[in-house]
Amino acid sequence: MSEFLGLPLLAQIVIACAAGSLVSLAIAAFVGYRVKLHWVPTFVSFAVGALLGAVFLDILPHIFEEAKQPARAAAFILGGILAFFVLEKMLLWRHHHHGEEGVHEHDHGRAGWMIVVGDSFHNFTDGVIIAGAFVADEKVGVVTALAIIAHEIPQEIGDFLVLLHSGFDRRRALLMNALTGLAMVVGALLGFFMLREVSAWIPEILAIAAASMIYVAVADLIPGLHRRTAVGESLLQVAFIALGIGLIWWIHAALFPHG
Repeated sequence: MSEFLGLPLLAQIVIACAAGSLVSLAIAAFVGYRVKLHWVPTFVSFAVGALLGAVFLDILPHIFEEAKQPARAAAFILGGILAFFVLEKMLLWRHHHHGEEGVHEHDHGRAGWMIVVGDSFHNFTDGVIIAGAFVADEKVGVVTALAIIAHEIPQEIGDFLVLLHSGFDRRRALLMNALTGLAMVVGALLGFFMLREVSAWIPEILAIAAASMIYVAVADLIPGLHRRTAVGESLLQVAFIALGIGLIWWIHAALFPHG
């Protein structure tokens, strides 16, 4: 087994994933802790843009480039959206059973839990991709890890804001983001030992992640934005959605100028 910077290959992979998760988490937490709570509904517009930008500019193109059966991948996206609808319905039933419906402006954590599930799938595949890049060439692995980390930062900020908006306090939102980050390390370990088997399922795993992001953005966050109808606030929402999309696009263009 070759070594780079004096470290065994598996150690490089784990360190790259763990460090990447910590960096993106730290930046997301820095932004999240500096945002005043009464600003969160406005900044949710940024989360909408970041989620949809990640899906349509990054995840979906990757899925359909890698999928041997694009129709199967599309079916997984559709099935994932239906599954998240059922999951949210079950959470609604639970809160209704306990008499909690309509008590607070937030959604009792529904959108937050769904984004945790979806981001875990996404981070898992990132770990597999990083492991595959290191196995192919260690220097390519370093570049790939840096690219994924940079690309994850705006999405992690969006996820943190969704968790706050969904009723999580900052400490709990930080913990949930940290747990989803561990999925990258798990994906890297499985990718290292079972690269061929796990890599074959990357389009389907990413399809579940994309389904969660689409569902949370369109079904949970955008309807809340529509409840704020003042012209000035509406324009601000459009601007922040565009900012979220634009930041994802700019990072993608900077890291992958040739596609």
